[in-house]
Amino acid sequence: MALRVRQDRLPYDTAIHSPALFQTSQLLASITSEPVQSNKAIVGRNAFAHEAGIHQDGVLKDPRTYEIMRPEMVSLKQSSLVLGKHSGRHAFVHKLEEMGYKLGANQIEDAFVRMKALADRKKDIYDEDIEALLDEKIAASHDRIKLASLTVIAGTHGPQRATMKLDVDGQIKIEEAEGNGPVDAVFNCIKALVPHEAKLELYQVHAVTEGTDAQAEVSVRLAHEGRSMTAKAADPDTLVASAKAYLGALNKIVMKRQRDMPAVAAS
Repeated sequence: MALRVRQDRLPYDTAIHSPALFQTSQLLASITSEPVQSNKAIVGRNAFAHEAGIHQDGVLKDPRTYEIMRPEMVSLKQSSLVLGKHSGRHAFVHKLEEMGYKLGANQIEDAFVRMKALADRKKDIYDEDIEALLDEKIAASHDRIKLASLTVIAGTHGPQRATMKLDVDGQIKIEEAEGNGPVDAVFNCIKALVPHEAKLELYQVHAVTEGTDAQAEVSVRLAHEGRSMTAKAADPDTLVASAKAYLGALNKIVMKRQRDMPAVAAS
């Protein structure tokens, strides 16, 4: 590749088919069970990846600013902008456009602030992380019950204990509860703060992306008066995601009850 990009000074040819370099490297890694280092030149995962805000801005304006060769020369489709705590607003907006999101200035600013907050907790931000952030914001925009803070004490010596602060219609409420495990303690805390008769029908957890710092996406379904309400939430902390998902379903029950009240009064 040095010969390819320096033809003016090194007018030689090796007859090597450079677009096959990346696939060959991956094949060799598979055969030897030795993964390619991320920072390996030419064929490493980060060879054409840019996280620093100034680098991303430069690459978006002209890839040659920081790339002496094109990704296509080694059969990669394009450079990748890795969102993280050093990423700038320009790269974030570009990523949103790539994903098909069209947001207003205020929405972009809000999403960017939450992305940076997430980047402080996990190294790399994937497309799925951004989708989870945006979906959660849209779903929770009209919630009457919001999670303000959560602290959980868990371990081999039970019972587990949760301390929670909720914002209920603008009023801050604090409660502490025990449970048979940290998730049970969190849900018991919510029941103490917002008494209700809803029954938990589903509690499901899966990782949004790869890695030990991946966001957990939790799905919760609550049954109440013959109807089921489902909500999802994501967070790097599984217990926080669990609390948000439970509150999301509970908010739907509260909103449904409000909608039904005028109909009952009219009859």
